[in-house]
Amino acid sequence: MRAIFVTSLGAACAVALALPLALPAGAAAARPAPSSPPDRAVPGTTRSLPVERLGAAAGNTSDRAAAAAGLRGLSARKVQPFSLLGVVWDDGRAELRGQVQVRTRTTGTDIWSGWQEVQAHNDDAPDLDAAERRGSRARGSTAPLWVGDSDAVQLRITPETVDRAPATLPGGLRLELVDPGDEPETARGVHAGPPAPLAPATPEAAASSAVNAQLAPLGATEIPALDKAASRNDVNAADGSPAGAHPYIGPRPRMVTRAGWGADESLREKAFAYTSTVRAAFVHHSASGNNYTCAQAPSVLRAIYRYHVKTSGWRDMGYNFLVDKCGTIYEGRAGGVAKPVMGAHTLGFNHDSMGVAVLGTFTTIEPPQPAVDAIAALTAWKLGLYGADPQDIARLKSSGGNRFKKGVEAKLHVISGHRDGFNTQCPGDRLYDKLGATRIAAAQLQGR
Repeated sequence: MRAIFVTSLGAACAVALALPLALPAGAAAARPAPSSPPDRAVPGTTRSLPVERLGAAAGNTSDRAAAAAGLRGLSARKVQPFSLLGVVWDDGRAELRGQVQVRTRTTGTDIWSGWQEVQAHNDDAPDLDAAERRGSRARGSTAPLWVGDSDAVQLRITPETVDRAPATLPGGLRLELVDPGDEPETARGVHAGPPAPLAPATPEAAASSAVNAQLAPLGATEIPALDKAASRNDVNAADGSPAGAHPYIGPRPRMVTRAGWGADESLREKAFAYTSTVRAAFVHHSASGNNYTCAQAPSVLRAIYRYHVKTSGWRDMGYNFLVDKCGTIYEGRAGGVAKPVMGAHTLGFNHDSMGVAVLGTFTTIEPPQPAVDAIAALTAWKLGLYGADPQDIARLKSSGGNRFKKGVEAKLHVISGHRDGFNTQCPGDRLYDKLGATRIAAAQLQGR
């Protein structure tokens, strides 16, 4: 590996038209009775609500102003329980030029959140020529936002102003509401210690686990940590290399497998996709907000996974790895944590790279130190498998993006932020500012 990119998604810039925050009369009374909690579908669900024009049918001044500004959205309404949301549209190449805001109500209460920003530009995406974009399968989408257990929602989309007129919004706008489902047995106790490996329940689950068979038993919920010497010996034994063939490999960090966070393997495409090597790593933030606990991280992952596959139309989770605020590392896209798995994270540079996303939004909020340390540990190990120096420069050919045209050779840090390869605010200023120290720490862990 020669480069790693860190990504963060920034909020879209637009001026919101002021709208009343209160619910329509009687809406608060629609909450479910606390004694009758709604049933949850164990594997999770995704519900889609068509976005409407706001103010078009009403006669008062504020509604006329909303209609003139081209506002879209949904009035406050009770819905089936969900925990993550995002907006999707039909054309995967079109941009949503506007500000997206939501507010939600905690399940079984009258407690509404304030208006929250949803990042309109989801730049963590498959390359334009990737198989998962063929046949118009991939759709346009905002970044997902984790809101916690909620049973009501309100949405407003304010178009940007272009030549004194509202920008045209893409067609087929829908609000997607994702329920990650009940916590599967394998995902319990992720931070307390792993349960014993279970026999995979399906052929897809067995295949997802088998690609890590040299690192952990079939059905394992975690891949254990190894010290530096053991990591080097483990790699040499796995690929038949002579002693000393991999002198610069960091200690292997503990990683929670897909079985460990409860991935529903029936959602993804069965085949795995690989690149030829790993020369760079891109660091991202998920832009899904910081309102989660470490115990909820597996649920956040299951929701993002479902959003990437069912909502956005991708073959699997986009990121190769994810890290929560407690520093726990999770296997993302299936195919094997030590293998050069093709991800969908940095448009233009998904070949020969890996994507690491920290769960959260770090534009103005400092990333937790355990998460920053986990990035250094993960990249020291994974880049070391492919002989990449975390402090080096990688030369990567772009497959097309908004910063480097197709075919252009870009010189990028082996550990880079998403914004280094694509014009975006990802991974947020506060996380991006940590990358220089991360490169030094990763190199030291490799023994350089």
